[in-house]
Amino acid sequence: MPYASDGNPDIPCIWQRNSNDGSITMTQAAAARNGAAEPGAATEPGALVAALGVVFGDIGTSPLYALRESFGGAGAPALNPADLLGVLSLVLWALILVISIKYLLFVLRADNQGEGGIIALVALLNPWRCRPGEPRHVLMLMGLFGACLLYGDGTITPAISVLSAVEGLQVVAPSLDAFVLPVTVIILVALFAVQKRGSGNIGRLFGPVMLLWFLVLALLGLRGVLMEPGVFAAFNPAYAIGFFAANGITGFLTLGAVFLVVTGGEALYADLGHFGIAPIRRAWFLIVFPALVLNYLGQAALLMHRPEAIDAPFFHLAPGWAGAPLVVLATLATVIASQAVISGTFSLTRQAIQLGQLPRMRVVFTQSEEAGQVYLPLVNWLLLAACLALVVGFGSSDALASAYGVAVSLDMVVTTLLAVAVARRFHWRPQVALLAGAVFLLIDSAFLGANLAKIPDGGWYALMIAGLIFVIMSSWRAGRALLATRIGQRAMRQDEFLKQINDDPPYRVPGTAVVLTGHYDQCVPAALLHHMARTHVLHERVILLTVATEDRPHVPAAERLDFEKLGQGVVRMRAHYGFSQPPNIPLALKLGEHVGIPIDPDAITYIIARETLIPKRDVPGLPYWQEVLFSWLARNAGLATAYYRLPEERVLEIGLQVAL
Repeated sequence: MPYASDGNPDIPCIWQRNSNDGSITMTQAAAARNGAAEPGAATEPGALVAALGVVFGDIGTSPLYALRESFGGAGAPALNPADLLGVLSLVLWALILVISIKYLLFVLRADNQGEGGIIALVALLNPWRCRPGEPRHVLMLMGLFGACLLYGDGTITPAISVLSAVEGLQVVAPSLDAFVLPVTVIILVALFAVQKRGSGNIGRLFGPVMLLWFLVLALLGLRGVLMEPGVFAAFNPAYAIGFFAANGITGFLTLGAVFLVVTGGEALYADLGHFGIAPIRRAWFLIVFPALVLNYLGQAALLMHRPEAIDAPFFHLAPGWAGAPLVVLATLATVIASQAVISGTFSLTRQAIQLGQLPRMRVVFTQSEEAGQVYLPLVNWLLLAACLALVVGFGSSDALASAYGVAVSLDMVVTTLLAVAVARRFHWRPQVALLAGAVFLLIDSAFLGANLAKIPDGGWYALMIAGLIFVIMSSWRAGRALLATRIGQRAMRQDEFLKQINDDPPYRVPGTAVVLTGHYDQCVPAALLHHMARTHVLHERVILLTVATEDRPHVPAAERLDFEKLGQGVVRMRAHYGFSQPPNIPLALKLGEHVGIPIDPDAITYIIARETLIPKRDVPGLPYWQEVLFSWLARNAGLATAYYRLPEERVLEIGLQVAL
């Protein structure tokens, strides 16, 4: 039995011939993926601690500002015992309903072969097999817009988290107030500057630091609860209901601030593939949830006795001697929370690129490719610029809180809709899925409605960022479809091509020509035809290669290739990759030797088309502005040579002018 994999010789594979079309496919005979364990397999204590550092950083730093914002600003409820217990009850039940029940018990079950996140949900819809206007297509667009919303979160989270931690200096020493913004800027610049080194090495420290952080949260909360044990009454939802009844519209709008306690909920789902369900659930129920609850209870108890501490209730919980160390620990925790969001943005962007939703851009693998440690320089510096603009523009975490929540609450609504839409794929009872979805949608919509009131005060920022990226995505997707149509008009049917080279054989030169084509169809790409027309030669072997991105995160190496021999030395081949895998064409081609297509890597010429796009008003197609935008994106996209790991000295680019 032959063995073959991308760099791992330990996966037994067998080759099967399709009786219908004669194509050959390599199928996997062992349940393994490149020798790695399936996502979610690790449940040991080490995975639990690691999950603390990656998954719960965002939600774990919410106590720095969430309760304070609930009673801050114009129109906030009065800081009296009744309203304090009412808001505290909302906080506790938000953690229970949104995080403990919705995400931990419901949404995390909607995994795509162990991977989570909104892109994984979109892929489960099989959107590439539906037509515009169909319900699945509409859901796909909603999911992509939800992914765009996460970019706004990716800039706001580092800004508000680090700024709120550094503001602890004002409590320790009010005279240091002038240093808050400069110190925040320095920390953010340093954080983004080290991204190129990857988070793998420093990531080992994330878990222990966050474990210490949650222990401190619990101890500080316990210190406050001892002042006023009566705050445990807030577990009674009657206090939340009474708060709404007594405060009316003010009570409803307070949900916008209460929502800050669950803003890290999407990270639970997005990081599912790194740790699996078990470590995430255990970390939440054993450590994170008790620590957060105790801390919020402690802050409320403190405010019962010292309402003036509302300016920074988290830091006022600590004894005087612990002020400076707490600021340092809080800063470390917020840096870790920011790192998780930044890394998530990198991963989200790479997935969007592989799914054809964004132009190619430079991707640097800082660690093992299978570990998913990636760095995108362009995205990194754009995030830094946005974070610095937010810090300087808003000036305080209070002001930034007005911009925070709109994007995440809308994204949670989208996640709920998508999870219900794919529930049937997980053998859930339709009635149960619809009922649960209706309840969660009601809760999410209430939070969204309250957050919409923040739009004039800063919430517009996240929507603007999401809208901009969505326009880029939709223009890129539509432009690629139009370009494929234009290029297809220059192509030739493969039967005509084969007949031509049989009737009038061109001069055949030694070696293999690998011609990249975007479609696995019955046509010969224009780049090869253009090359033959100008040189009047053809390689002894021609491989028409299509790279296909599947609607699953990982494709085993044993299923990497399928192909069909067309005759005349021409082979049509397809390389399959998951949306979380980096394509590597030279490595994939090495698998050909196991099916009688030995390919000498030193005798390969890679032929790729390099189109010069010309937008034209008088040619039917896309709106002119969209054609201009697509042309600009195409000019600035990363080179296919680097993206597919092609050796530069063996690449032949064929220039084509295309009128859009």
